[in-house]
Amino acid sequence: MTWKDDRGFGFIQASDSDKQVFLHITALKDPSHRPQVGDVIYYQLSVEQNGKARASHASIQGVAPKQSPPSSVSTTKVKTTPKLTRWSSSLALQMFLLSLLPGLGSIHFMLQTANPIPLILYPLMSGITFALYADDKSRAQQGRWRIPEKTLHLCELMGGWLGAFIAQRKLRHKNIKASYQSTFCAITAVHLCFWLYWFFGESLVNLYLSSSFSK
Repeated sequence: MTWKDDRGFGFIQASDSDKQVFLHITALKDPSHRPQVGDVIYYQLSVEQNGKARASHASIQGVAPKQSPPSSVSTTKVKTTPKLTRWSSSLALQMFLLSLLPGLGSIHFMLQTANPIPLILYPLMSGITFALYADDKSRAQQGRWRIPEKTLHLCELMGGWLGAFIAQRKLRHKNIKASYQSTFCAITAVHLCFWLYWFFGESLVNLYLSSSFSK
C-alpha cells in the first residue's frame, strides 16, 4: 500500500489480484485514523465514469467507526429481515443445487461399478481446496508469497470445485477477477456435463442413432 498523507489519498493492494485501488481519505468511515502500511482495509469497489476503480465505504481492520452521540429525539423501531440469514439461506440453496447432480451421480457410479472414488474425492478435495483458498487470502493480506492460480484450478478440476465455490462466497476471495472466474466456471461445467452424460448420454446416443437410421 502507498499512502500520501499530506494529500489525503493513496493506493491499496486488492487481496485477490495485483491491481491497485485508489483510496481517498473521505472514503474512510473514520477519517481521523490515517491508513498505515500493513493495515488491512475493507472496502467496496466502485468504478468511476472514466473507468478507474476506487474504494468506497472503507474501514481499517481493528478501528471501530465513530458513533454519533445518542439523540434525545425519540425514534421508531423498524422491523427488518437480517441480511445474514437471507445470505446464508441463499448460499445453502446454491450449494444444494450445485452438489445434487454430482452427488447423485457419484452414488449411482458406486452402485454400478462398485467404485467409491468419486463419492470420496468430492468432499475430500472440496475441503482441501477451501483450506487453500483461506491460506491464499491470508497470504495476500500479510503480503506473503501467494499460492499459484494453477494450483487452485488443479484442485478444482480434481473435484474441489464445490469447496472453491463456497470459499469464494464465504471468504470473498477470487470472486471478482474475470479471467479466474472464467476458468473456474469452465471446470464446473466439465464436471456437471460429465454427470449429465453419465445419466443421459447413452439414451441420447441411442435415440439419435435410431432416428438417423429410420430416415
